[in-house]
Amino acid sequence: MTGAAKKYTTVERGAPNSTDYRVFIKTEDGQSVSPLHDIPLYANDAKTVYNMVVEVPRWTNAKMEISLAEGLNPIKQDVKKGKLRFVANCFPHHGYIWNYGALPQTWENPDHLDPNTGCKGDNDPIDALEIGSRIAKRGEVVQVKILGTVALIDEGETDWKVITIDVNDPVADQLNDVNDIDKVFPGLLKATVEWFKIYKIPDGKPENQFAFNGEAKDAAFAIKVVEETHKFWRTLINKEIEDTGISCLNTTVEGSPYLVASDAAEEVLAKSASGGNSEPHTDAIDKWHYITLK
Repeated sequence: MTGAAKKYTTVERGAPNSTDYRVFIKTEDGQSVSPLHDIPLYANDAKTVYNMVVEVPRWTNAKMEISLAEGLNPIKQDVKKGKLRFVANCFPHHGYIWNYGALPQTWENPDHLDPNTGCKGDNDPIDALEIGSRIAKRGEVVQVKILGTVALIDEGETDWKVITIDVNDPVADQLNDVNDIDKVFPGLLKATVEWFKIYKIPDGKPENQFAFNGEAKDAAFAIKVVEETHKFWRTLINKEIEDTGISCLNTTVEGSPYLVASDAAEEVLAKSASGGNSEPHTDAIDKWHYITLK
């Protein structure tokens, strides 16, 4: 095993529910790492199991994401117009309906026109949905296998959503490709497409569009997409591409010009905010939104 042997812990900095709140990742032996750059994409030598960084546990609403611009890329809550961002509850869905996160060491290149979608990448690591039964923890690194993908077109950008399941899930052996999802979890694929289609409507935005008419592509297709984004990440971490707005500070990628020693990484964590003002919980976060699709 190349990645699964490593276990990771989280360090919270700043007041929860504040713009200062951050979740940093450390290895089991205490070394600070970037969840984007230092956690391996592949979790086994055969490259059939992948590491996934959980940003948003299932059934929660806070829109947490890996911070691209900050050193060590901690997980933070998205902010819009100075306010913390929460995903609305679009009936009958409550918050995120799967564990949501990203595959490390991937990057959707904003200069690459994807021939499958006709749109360029969104400048983020590739998103992953983990559909198993366990609610994961924020910042947890889960070993998953890829089942398929849907191609969201988010405000004109390609935004792949890779569908995965925790390899330790009780039914993981029954799921090996996209067609198995409806057999084991009937209705989940349809609900997933609906969720992405409508989740921005309560914010006054139109419904999202999809490539392939919202059809989920199979595991082989999804794996090729992930492999391509992994190659794009290599150009990023090796400084073949610059001015992306992404911090490439890392502690493990040999040959990377952005590689730093452990003490420099610890300094980044130590300098992060330790206070902040928590925003009060509002009833608006719990509201049901009833959406009528055109």
